[in-house]
Amino acid sequence: MADFATLHEIVAAARGNLSDGAWDYLTGGAETETSLLRNRLGLDSIAFRPRVLNDVSTIDLSGTIAGHPTRLPVSLAPMGSLELMHPDGSMAVARAAEAFGTVSYLSSVTHPGLEAVAEGTSHPKVYQLYVRGGRDSVAEVAKMAVSAGYVAFCLTVDVALYSRRERDLIKRYVPTARRSAGEGMEYQASLDWDLVKWFKDSFDIPLQIKGVATAEDAALCVEHGVDTVYVSNHGGRQLDHGRATVDMLPEVVEAVAGKAEIVVDGGFMRGADIVKAIARGADSVAIGKVQGFGLAAAGMPGIVRVLELLEEEMRISMGLMGLTRLDRLDATFLHPAPPVREPSVLSAFPFLTLRSPEY
Repeated sequence: MADFATLHEIVAAARGNLSDGAWDYLTGGAETETSLLRNRLGLDSIAFRPRVLNDVSTIDLSGTIAGHPTRLPVSLAPMGSLELMHPDGSMAVARAAEAFGTVSYLSSVTHPGLEAVAEGTSHPKVYQLYVRGGRDSVAEVAKMAVSAGYVAFCLTVDVALYSRRERDLIKRYVPTARRSAGEGMEYQASLDWDLVKWFKDSFDIPLQIKGVATAEDAALCVEHGVDTVYVSNHGGRQLDHGRATVDMLPEVVEAVAGKAEIVVDGGFMRGADIVKAIARGADSVAIGKVQGFGLAAAGMPGIVRVLELLEEEMRISMGLMGLTRLDRLDATFLHPAPPVREPSVLSAFPFLTLRSPEY
């Protein structure tokens, strides 16, 4: 996919390949989309403080996710209805992660499912569950994930109620993940910390809790032995009027105090965004919407190209800040700054209308 010279071109190709309904499902948020916009506003309100006269001829961007070494500290976030973006759906995502050298998540509301993806790939994978049944149901899925070789199990906990995604509602568009969302939602609404304790006591697989937004809940995760605190506002698709996830990081990092891994998602579109998250204390970043753009643009190779371009952008940001390793990043390399443009889901891509003569 070297024909895509920039992420802009991938976004444009994705838009050309998707119906209006699928595009709005991929890019939209809840209600007024304030949380979605704040994800970008938070990232765009951080400037870099570079250092100079450091030898940056060799830069190491490798990371570790769920205990496994990766080419970048960037995973492919769990996403529902991937088959809307490309017929290969979740298999394309898993194979892209395998080809590039990173971790992928598999959502319980996309296709192909748990066993098929495990049989079709051999890289480290995390299974993410929306709870749609009682403990017996969760136990059945957990045992399947363990048996299939998933390296961690992720419980999404910020969907006690299904949000009003008004782009979809206005168009009467019902994505495949939404068609079954009402079935078993009472179980998602009844989740509590007792389920976390039960899971940790019952299963020998690392547990991730996705949807953490405060220091208080991060501390409870640590208290319950959670292995990964996954900071997320569901890409602005659940609770409206929330904070940007990059702004949640400092208090979560302080509360975790190194006792669990920290993953973050929410509006991360560019290599510089990922560098900012690492500087604020995240161990890794999970990409969602930009993963979807790559999938819609060109299937598995499109996602690989997204990762390659993020890697190049990260390398340039790191080198120009005078850094050779991500573990040398900290908040001293960041500074608050006013954003230079109004936030939007695509404000990270200001040149979408430009085209090369050959493109």
